[in-house]
Amino acid sequence: MASGIIELQRDYFTDSSKIIFRNEEMTASLFRYSSGVEAIELKNTRGRIVVLPFMGQMIWDLEFDGTDMKMKNMFSQPKKAASIIDTYGCFAFHSGLIRNGCPEPEDDHDLHGEMPCAEMDRAWLKISDEGINICGEAEYVKGFGHHYLARPTVKMFNRETFIEISMNVKNLSGSEMPLQYMCHTNYAYIENAVMKQNIPDSAFKLRESIPGHVKPTEQWMDYNRKLLSGEEIITALNKPEMYDPEIVFFADKLDQFQEEAEFEMVLPDGTAFFTRFSTAELNYATRWILHNRDQQVGAFVLPATCRPEGFLAAERSGTLLKLEAGEERSFTVITGKK
Repeated sequence: MASGIIELQRDYFTDSSKIIFRNEEMTASLFRYSSGVEAIELKNTRGRIVVLPFMGQMIWDLEFDGTDMKMKNMFSQPKKAASIIDTYGCFAFHSGLIRNGCPEPEDDHDLHGEMPCAEMDRAWLKISDEGINICGEAEYVKGFGHHYLARPTVKMFNRETFIEISMNVKNLSGSEMPLQYMCHTNYAYIENAVMKQNIPDSAFKLRESIPGHVKPTEQWMDYNRKLLSGEEIITALNKPEMYDPEIVFFADKLDQFQEEAEFEMVLPDGTAFFTRFSTAELNYATRWILHNRDQQVGAFVLPATCRPEGFLAAERSGTLLKLEAGEERSFTVITGKK
């Protein structure tokens, strides 16, 4: 089959779903949520993905072999929002790019930066023999500020139960720009799932800072003390009452362990969620666990260029990347079910 491109326009999206492309392997449909947010649904023989092509290219839903893979949340649909906190119901989003993570009181940025809900300038489908790639571009420019071009893509493959998430960023300004990036995959919490990876368990360190959105309880503080002392460890999701507020671990400088990091969450039925990425591109990992009535997350790995503790923390730790004028970087994550 010859490859080709379908340019997407906002007026293609209506309240009723319409198929825009079909072959023997995959179907692409366009629709618009009642909130006004445009969406693309791709289906292969194993599952489906829903992507928001004009809102940060957020991945709203992901499902393979009948398993809903995203976190339990309070949002029945995506909301038109400038900040991720106002539409926190997706499977994955691009966190960054100038600022990333949970801001300190002295930071000047929203939670996870400007990219998660960025309005995309252009979106298109790229059809190939392997599958369908959803592509987009967003130009960020501020007078007396930074100027870059972000090109996110997400690819669904024929007959496969994983996807490829990529982000390319190019500095269009005449001066250096900071860069922080995280592929923020919000996996479902599965009771008794076991977390494994090809780096040592000892590489994970408990987050000791307490972001503004976390409201500690005495039970939570006591559990954190036990985790810090080594009296308790978390390799399986089996104490939901202890994961409210969230429990967060960091693993730094992954390239000292592996060139390619692979993380798994093995489910009780023997299948597994997995994430794979290059440590030359993404040298830090976060593990995020949360369980309450409203939100349940088993994010066994969030690959990143630094810890997600905000801009100033990355600057202090020396993990803030810099892009020279005209320089670009790309980041790729393979994630799904096996």
